[in-house]
Amino acid sequence: MAEKDNILYKFMNTMFYVLDTPVTYVREKIVVPNQKKYPWYHQQYRRVPTIDECYTDDIVCYTEANCQFERDKQVEDEILTILRNRFEQCIFYHGKDRHFCDELKKTYDDAAVAWFIKYGEMGIGLNVKNAYMKQKHRMIWERRHGPVGTGMKGQATEA
Repeated sequence: MAEKDNILYKFMNTMFYVLDTPVTYVREKIVVPNQKKYPWYHQQYRRVPTIDECYTDDIVCYTEANCQFERDKQVEDEILTILRNRFEQCIFYHGKDRHFCDELKKTYDDAAVAWFIKYGEMGIGLNVKNAYMKQKHRMIWERRHGPVGTGMKGQATEA
């Protein structure tokens, strides 16, 4: 006797289609066409012009750039937190064998240095304009004296 001739098989197959058909129909005809097309679970904001693209008297552009700057800072803070937690969990898991965590440590240190270059020592006046000025001053310093942390270049004397 073939399996498909079995009465229990036919009954279970019928029950499956009775339950599955309406669910499949609702999903394919209602749910999927009305879904948002991006795969993220958090809200995606459109990118606005940065502070260097705004006119000096354009308050709306400045405010949008500042809001985007604050969102970007929150994202980078969370990235740094996640990297630190991964490193701490690696140290906790491996104990004395810390060489397994060297790559995580280097990644975290690089991210922390990049975060500090962008946001560090700005104090209470943390806004997009002050961050832009900090970046500008750093670029001027590097053009005159070389990368920050390498010491000042010797002043060339012209004869």
